[in-house]
Amino acid sequence: MMERPIMAITVETADMKPALLLASLLFTGSALAFHCPADMKKIDDALAAKPALSADKLAEVKRLRAEGEVLHKAGKHQESVDTLAKAMAMLGLNKS
Repeated sequence: MMERPIMAITVETADMKPALLLASLLFTGSALAFHCPADMKKIDDALAAKPALSADKLAEVKRLRAEGEVLHKAGKHQESVDTLAKAMAMLGLNKS
């Protein structure tokens, strides 16, 4: 008789795994959605400070920043974060 409750708990736990996975994926997407604007602001602030970059590198940072915003608005948050990270690296900004 003791095996039955243990099996019930195991079944309930197994049934919850997909729900927990889905919840964690949704939370991750939401977290990334809020990360993009923060990264864009860091880039904008750094650009406003007139960084000592060549014209080519400055143009590339601005292109990456714009591309990151487009990706963010399209809901492609991981791609946006990755693209913005490239611009931040070129500016010497550490992600926090």
